[in-house]
Amino acid sequence: MRATALASLIVSAKGFIPPSSLVTRVMSPASSFTSTTSTAAKATATAASALIDAPFGAWESPITSKAITAGSVGIGGLNIDAAGSLLWLEGRPQEGGRYVLCRYDPASPDKSERNAVDVTPKETNVRTRVHEYGGGAVTLGGDDGTIFYSEFSTQRLMRLVEGSGDEPVAITPDCESCRYRFADGYYDKKAQRLIMVREDHTNPNPKDVVNEIVSVNANGSGEDSDINVLATGNDFYSCPRLSPDGKKLAYVTWNHPNMPWDETQLRVVTLDDEAKAESSSHELVAGSDGDTSIIQPKWHPTTGDLFYISDETGYYNIYKGGSKTSVLPMEYDFGGASPGWSLGQQGYSFLQDGRLFATYKKDGASRLLLADVSGDGPARSIEEYGSDDGLPMMFGGVVASVNSEFYFVGGSPSTPTSVFKWSLESKGEAEQLACSSTLKFSEDIVSVPRQIEFPTTLGTAFGYYYPPCNDKYKCTTDDAPPLLVKAHGGPTSCTGTSFNAGIQFWTSRGFAVLDVDYGGSTGYGREYRRRLRGAWGVVDVDDVCAGAKYLVEQGLADSKRLCIDGGSAGGFTTLGALAFRDIFTAGCSLYGIGDLTLLASDTHKFESRYLDGLVGEYPKEEALYKKRSPIESIDTLSCPILLLQGVEDKVVPPNQAESMHQALKKKGLPTCLKLYEGEQHGFRQAANIENALDSELAFYGKIYGIPVPNAIDIEIDNM
Repeated sequence: MRATALASLIVSAKGFIPPSSLVTRVMSPASSFTSTTSTAAKATATAASALIDAPFGAWESPITSKAITAGSVGIGGLNIDAAGSLLWLEGRPQEGGRYVLCRYDPASPDKSERNAVDVTPKETNVRTRVHEYGGGAVTLGGDDGTIFYSEFSTQRLMRLVEGSGDEPVAITPDCESCRYRFADGYYDKKAQRLIMVREDHTNPNPKDVVNEIVSVNANGSGEDSDINVLATGNDFYSCPRLSPDGKKLAYVTWNHPNMPWDETQLRVVTLDDEAKAESSSHELVAGSDGDTSIIQPKWHPTTGDLFYISDETGYYNIYKGGSKTSVLPMEYDFGGASPGWSLGQQGYSFLQDGRLFATYKKDGASRLLLADVSGDGPARSIEEYGSDDGLPMMFGGVVASVNSEFYFVGGSPSTPTSVFKWSLESKGEAEQLACSSTLKFSEDIVSVPRQIEFPTTLGTAFGYYYPPCNDKYKCTTDDAPPLLVKAHGGPTSCTGTSFNAGIQFWTSRGFAVLDVDYGGSTGYGREYRRRLRGAWGVVDVDDVCAGAKYLVEQGLADSKRLCIDGGSAGGFTTLGALAFRDIFTAGCSLYGIGDLTLLASDTHKFESRYLDGLVGEYPKEEALYKKRSPIESIDTLSCPILLLQGVEDKVVPPNQAESMHQALKKKGLPTCLKLYEGEQHGFRQAANIENALDSELAFYGKIYGIPVPNAIDIEIDNM
């Protein structure tokens, strides 16, 4: 239940350390919350008196919803082809949310403002629906510029030879209702085939959907005979990776009710004439204890050793096959911010000289690590690089060229997510090649977050506090600003602190924001991640409430104007906080869950047993499901709620929002339901992203009596 809105693609990295040019804007209780920088601190009293005195929440801002979507794209999925060209995927809200494969080409007369040209044809949407969250939609072919990708409208695999002038050719069958879906591919040059994860929806009932690893003839014409099953028999598969000699296939597999961060297995099959497809007959390399998450296997290109990431010590560390100890034992998580949700993730790889490179978060900032892993035992000659070496504050998705130049997606609280290049040889300042946003604002309007720790029921929880910030305004009439608490989706996921226009939208208008990494979030080790086991709707709700109370106690938020929002699983936390606690006075649920029993009986395969671990086995624990469902606690709801929902959502179907809306109307509470046509789980179309932001602002304006400038009209039932 993790949101996949394009707005969230623009935010990718985690952690925060303030750059020297910015001062964390955390004010004392007596402060008027006027924005401050080292330059502004020298401003004269005359300049200060020129600030407009207006209530918090009523400040005008250049960071409008239209400016956010008009100037922003999602960037991810970096790759380097055989010719050394850099490619990436762009998600474009202004083009209906379609995904486009692009190649960095600053010399081209047809280049975009991101110095790139489109590789895939106009109207093509490069996106797979495996697990519904997709990932791994592109696989690079051989030396002739061949690219394979999933076309969203049909879910067929397409073969495109860049520069040939030929139209893409489908190499998988034309099936009704997108019966076959493919992702996470590996190109086998010698055998001229793709090795992929296939999801078979011949019978669309979630319990009957079949996931397997298959080979697909790279030169095929779309016949069923072009597909052969290589691994089958388990509920899920990911990360099919072929050994350098082409003889062995490694992959990750798991079964219900586990999710990939709960318990998985790493298996290897020898691809010969005697090989059977049943996974039970394949060698079990790691994950035999039934309580370890194994992710992201990869073969070493020269030694042929198999590497993987395991959380057996309590943190996601990197291992070599056959070893009982990590090659890089650390109390930090490798593998990315939210491993397991998307296919095609790879948090480490290898240079041409055989050294391993990986990224992880340390002391709130991203780090690049290089190590010699050629021998037995722990890694040697470990090198570590960060912002002091010219790298961005936060980064990930790293790929390396043959001459040890690194490319990655990164940013900072004041820098939108961008594509960077950094040379290991020169170790100078990373070069920004492309930026996801054309938004340009003064630092004096950008709220810089501070990571906070606050007490909660299970000890300590974490979050990022953003104070109101707008260099044109001050407020002397309110003691403290309204606070918007944000609950991320997942729930096994996390928030981040790269520039997020969706947060600056609020802070530049005079709202404070707290982005919470509640218990169960990733990036803090296995123990913290497992806090939600059997406790979803309790621990997360406790933590968002504790964070809000903490800021009120610090004088940083108005106790009468505490609002909360969240998408998907964050929407459930939002509704739970409003139904079962008496902290917040308004809220907004974006494609959130109101009825756990409906979710347990009506969602897609990947998450169809997710709730077994988060709540309990269904229907055996039906009473507990009802007890935790906000819709079953309408009597305790006493504040206004806005509901925003995509009509085509298969992860959290619209009936969730519709049922909650009817119940709120019946009770007489101020409420509003907005249904967005053409949207699935997370909003991708520019007009809908804009309307959702503007509606939430207008909603709080009416509820709290804030004179919001240029607010859109919104009809609120029972008000």
